[in-house]
Amino acid sequence: MTTTMRAVAYRASLPVTDDESLLDVKLPVPEPGPRDLLVQVEAVAVNPVDPKVRKNQDPQGRERVLGWDAAGTVVATGSQVENFKPGDEVYYSGALDRPGANSEYHVVDERLVALKPTTLTFTEAASLPLTSLTAWEGLFERIGLHHDLIDETGSLLVTAAGGGVGAVVSQLARALTDLTVIGTASRPETVDFARRMGAHHIVDHHQALLPQLAEVAPNGIDHVFSTAGTHRNLAAYAEALNPFGQIVAIDDVEDLPIGLLMPKSIGFHWEFMFTRSLFRTADMDRQGKILTQVARLVDAGVMVSTATRDLGPVNAANLREAHGIMESGTAIGKITLTGF
Repeated sequence: MTTTMRAVAYRASLPVTDDESLLDVKLPVPEPGPRDLLVQVEAVAVNPVDPKVRKNQDPQGRERVLGWDAAGTVVATGSQVENFKPGDEVYYSGALDRPGANSEYHVVDERLVALKPTTLTFTEAASLPLTSLTAWEGLFERIGLHHDLIDETGSLLVTAAGGGVGAVVSQLARALTDLTVIGTASRPETVDFARRMGAHHIVDHHQALLPQLAEVAPNGIDHVFSTAGTHRNLAAYAEALNPFGQIVAIDDVEDLPIGLLMPKSIGFHWEFMFTRSLFRTADMDRQGKILTQVARLVDAGVMVSTATRDLGPVNAANLREAHGIMESGTAIGKITLTGF
C-alpha cells in the first residue's frame, strides 16, 4: 500500500476567493490507532462547519485537512477494533478535533461509524452522516421525542427545511412520529425540495412568521428545530409555541434573551453533533448505532439521500467552489464530491 496520499488542506484563514484558501497537498497515509479504522475515502460532503472552521481557526502555516462527512471502504483496522473488517463499506462524520476526510485515506474511531446503506452509492451515502446525527440527536435526545407514531402528535417547526439538516429533520419527523411538519423556505426550488423531504406545510422565513404559523397551525406549535436565525426568531418562537413547548437550536448564537421562554415554561436545548467525540463520552458508540438505524430506514425506503449536487473529484478547486456555495447560503440539500 502507498505511504502518501492526495489531500486538500489549508495553511491560513483566507477568503474562499483566494487560490491559497484551500490547497492540493500530499500527506503521509495515517496509521490507525487501537480503536480506529483506516478508510479509503470514496466520497465526501460539505457542511457549514467546513468554511466556518477554515475562516475562524487559522492553522498558522500547518496543513489542516477539513471534511466531516465521508463514505468509503475499510482497508485496515486498529488492534482493538471489534465491529468492522477490511472490505466493509462505511459512512460516518468523524471528529472535529482530528484531521478531516478530504483525503484519499482517513482514520476514524469505529464507534462513530456504521455500514453504509446498501441501496445508496458512496456519493449518496456521504450526504447523510452529519445531518442525520444532528437531526436524530436534536429530535430524540435533546427534545426527547419518541419514535412511535401513536405517542407523538402536535406540530414541529423546522427552519431552513431545504438545507441539509432541515431536510433530514423533516424526513425523520415525518417517518417516525405523527407530528405535523412545518418547514421554512423562501425560494421556489427550496420550497419544492422541502416538500419532497416531508414538510406538510411551508412558510416563508423572509416574511413575518407569526401570521403564517397562525394560518397553518391555529392551535399553536409544540416544537421548534431551529437550524438558523435563532436569535432573530426567538420572540416569534416564544409567541407561537404552546406552554411546555421545546426548542432545539444548532446555529452559533453568542447570547439569547432566554427570559422570553419563562412564562410558558418552554425548554431550550443546544445540539452539537461533535460533543460525543470531542469529550469522548461513555456513549460515543451511540453515533454509530444512530447511523446504523438511519441506514436501515434508507434501505427500507423510508428515508432518502439529500445529495443534490456533485462537484466532481475531491480537489482544492472543487472544494473552494463548494465552500463558496455554502458561504452564500444558497445550498439546497447537500453538496458532494466523488473520488480523487
